[in-house]
Amino acid sequence: MTSHSRPSRWRLAAIALAFGAAAVAPTAHAQATGGTLEKIRSSGKAVIGVREASPPMAYALGAHEKFTGYHVELCERILRKLAPQAKLEYFAMTPQNTMPLVQNGTVDIGCGPATNTLVRQQQVAFAVTTYISQVRMAVRADSGITDWKQLDGKSVAATTGTTAVQLLRKLEREQNVKINVAQQKDNLESLLAVETGRASAFVLDDNLLAGIVANSRDPKLYKLVGTSLQSEPIAILFRKDDPAFKQAVDGELKAMMASGEMARHYDKWFMQPIPPRNTSLNLPMSDALKALFANPNDEPLESYNK
Repeated sequence: MTSHSRPSRWRLAAIALAFGAAAVAPTAHAQATGGTLEKIRSSGKAVIGVREASPPMAYALGAHEKFTGYHVELCERILRKLAPQAKLEYFAMTPQNTMPLVQNGTVDIGCGPATNTLVRQQQVAFAVTTYISQVRMAVRADSGITDWKQLDGKSVAATTGTTAVQLLRKLEREQNVKINVAQQKDNLESLLAVETGRASAFVLDDNLLAGIVANSRDPKLYKLVGTSLQSEPIAILFRKDDPAFKQAVDGELKAMMASGEMARHYDKWFMQPIPPRNTSLNLPMSDALKALFANPNDEPLESYNK
């Protein structure tokens, strides 16, 4: 796998900040030159937006900052089919800056776990859904916490920029509980807050919670509990107003779903041992995801929780 060095990544970050979250120039340039695929083919490189700490979807491996994961491998496969001569580069994003970095063209395709919502569709475009998550919580195994109402009066960790923050506010209103939402910079910091007792729970998508716990210092320290707060469609994302690129990406994903390759890919990342600790998440494919693979769609979150 091609690695992406830290100095180059920070240069890209400086470019992104210079243009700002609402930058128009890179987008306009991409449109003028024929869209994302032509940009990739003419430049000879494709920039993949990844995450450093969101296993099993997208995460860094080792000191050389190689990236891997369920979504990362999907993006690599798609780009090698659509632009086989292009060099693949990796740019580490956070939940907070994912939308602007995709929107302004700093990255060509976003492969971190992102929930498809109507609000986000105003900024970016989403491919067909490739995972359906359930929002739950990770707690210390010795905490005795099993239900959301037990969080009343407690601090709860949530990663800034994730939908968990809004869901906890909604939980407060609907179940008449008071929660101190302790927002953290990334998922590793959120889990650390639980480990050190600064937070009683960490709320996030079940697949990410399972991945983070499995790769933690002591996985037996935690357990996943609570009914699902919400089902969320997770998808690869890219710049808006580029229907040709969306059609190409969706075409590759739909072909994988139809052939059974996507089911095998799921098994690799959710049922088999994964790096770096060679631990299995043991998350069987849900009936909802099986149905989606049989009939792919790009419906937003709002369609799932009516």
